[in-house]
Amino acid sequence: MANMNKQKMKPESLMMSYGYKPELSEGAIKSPIFQTSTFVFKSAEEGKAFFEVAYGLREKRVGEEIGLIYSRINNPDLEILENRLTLWDEAEDCAVFESGMSAISTMLLEFLKPGDLLLCSLPLYGGTDHFIHKILPKFGINILSFKVGQNRDEIIEIVSSSGLADKLTMIYIETPANPTNDLIDIKSSKEIAKHFSTNDKEVYLAVDNTYMGPLWQHPLKHGADFVLYSATKYIGGHSDVIAGACLGSKNLIERVKILRTFLGCMAGPWTGWLLLRSLETLKARMDIQAFNAAKVADFLNNHPKIEKVYFPGNLTPAHGEQYSIYKRQCLSNGAMISFDVIGGEKQAFQFLNSLKLIKLAVSLGGTESLAEHPFTMTHVDIGENHKQKLSITDKMVRLSVGVENYNDIIWDINQALEFVDEK
Repeated sequence: MANMNKQKMKPESLMMSYGYKPELSEGAIKSPIFQTSTFVFKSAEEGKAFFEVAYGLREKRVGEEIGLIYSRINNPDLEILENRLTLWDEAEDCAVFESGMSAISTMLLEFLKPGDLLLCSLPLYGGTDHFIHKILPKFGINILSFKVGQNRDEIIEIVSSSGLADKLTMIYIETPANPTNDLIDIKSSKEIAKHFSTNDKEVYLAVDNTYMGPLWQHPLKHGADFVLYSATKYIGGHSDVIAGACLGSKNLIERVKILRTFLGCMAGPWTGWLLLRSLETLKARMDIQAFNAAKVADFLNNHPKIEKVYFPGNLTPAHGEQYSIYKRQCLSNGAMISFDVIGGEKQAFQFLNSLKLIKLAVSLGGTESLAEHPFTMTHVDIGENHKQKLSITDKMVRLSVGVENYNDIIWDINQALEFVDEK
């Protein structure tokens, strides 16, 4: 019995109970939906104490329990969800938002100010790329970027030669990259951040981990300061909720939460409740999706109408640094596959328009398999020359593999490829 009491439970075992006390909710086995805008204080003194901490006027005292104030600041469904999300990444704290973009934009706005320099990897998800390259400059924030394959010294030279090295405040990377599955070295990115950090200013590293989800890659363990998710994707997993999350140390996430309070982009109780439900099956779903993706990739690798398959599971020692990164930081091949149909937009559209089981839609990570055309859809806002350099061409199709029987997924892909004209 003593050994059982010391058992460190796996996150998937704790997703049904962690952070929730049934006795506080009439013994309900699942957390109720706390559909309320405000909460009653026991005394005026208690209300004063809660607000002081919530607005960052003072630190929480040792042993002090901070209660609920107002659902724009905190809500039981939101707090339980945030507690559970920390388990996968072993993060100190988590902030959940109404969308992935609100998580990304709030984090960036909190830590960047006019004159600062943000260094980012390419390619990025289209919405993130737009916010970084077209919105942040309106606030006087400078942007530099680097591409997959550039090594540590080359990236340091990009920053040093910009004349803005002393202004570097944050490095933002997305790995695997959407939609090419290119990998960025998290540890090396942190070394670059440390290179430009000083005693007066630390350069932070933020990692969008949406493609790998909380199971298949843990950026904080490789030196990242922030890990970001579109929780709409694998965390939600059912294509029925929009949400985002930002995880990191208590000190950093506290700053994110304070700005979230004033921007008003926190997740509501229904969103929190839906994600709590989804977390219970997260590992089961993602295990099936990864298994299916490997089968689908094997099929695509050998199809005569497919020119190239972009999938981490295809990496071998011959791929050099990409393979090394994959072995070092990825715990799975993932379930996202992009591939080039021989031809161009016409052939890609013929394929997409002929699918029967797989749905033609953006987003990813849901139980159903989805396919889309990045060049004209999710990444349409990126300049054409820019896309070509990043291998985002009009012949590329992005596939999010679901939990269906893999034989049915492969059958659908095969029959759709029959409608593709030979170039």
